[in-house]
Amino acid sequence: IAPCDPYLEAFAKAGCDHITVHAEAGPHLHRSLQAIRALGKKAGVSLNPGTPASAIEYVIDLIDLVLVMSVNPGFGGQAFIPSAIGKIQDIRAMTAGRPIDIEVDGGVTDKVSGQLAAAGANAFVAGSAVFKGGTMESYKANIDGIRNAALLARGEAI
Repeated sequence: IAPCDPYLEAFAKAGCDHITVHAEAGPHLHRSLQAIRALGKKAGVSLNPGTPASAIEYVIDLIDLVLVMSVNPGFGGQAFIPSAIGKIQDIRAMTAGRPIDIEVDGGVTDKVSGQLAAAGANAFVAGSAVFKGGTMESYKANIDGIRNAALLARGEAI
């Protein structure tokens, strides 16, 4: 939604705990993030594949979540864009120990979730990769595969 600011209060009143805006969704990202925080909500910024990590450097202290888009938004089933891994590494370095979540959306499968976790991501959005197989058992196995690859990459127990 662009511009996003006119909708922030409505999302807050609807019960959102986190509100994430695209870095490009308005003329003043800093003001949007301040408005989200003034509503008592956690603030997130989404970065499209063509938007560099440096776009959030000046507002890093206002951010609780960065959503790295690893496909161009619009429809499901797209192939993962590998440059997202470097962007995640850059963002994790930029956070400098702050408790900022890095979430990845787009092309997330068990083949890439480990690389994403190793780069610094700690939350994953998976759509098409989950719903392959057509049964509850296959959905569970797909989710387990994505989670387990990420846990292994971080050296955590499965």
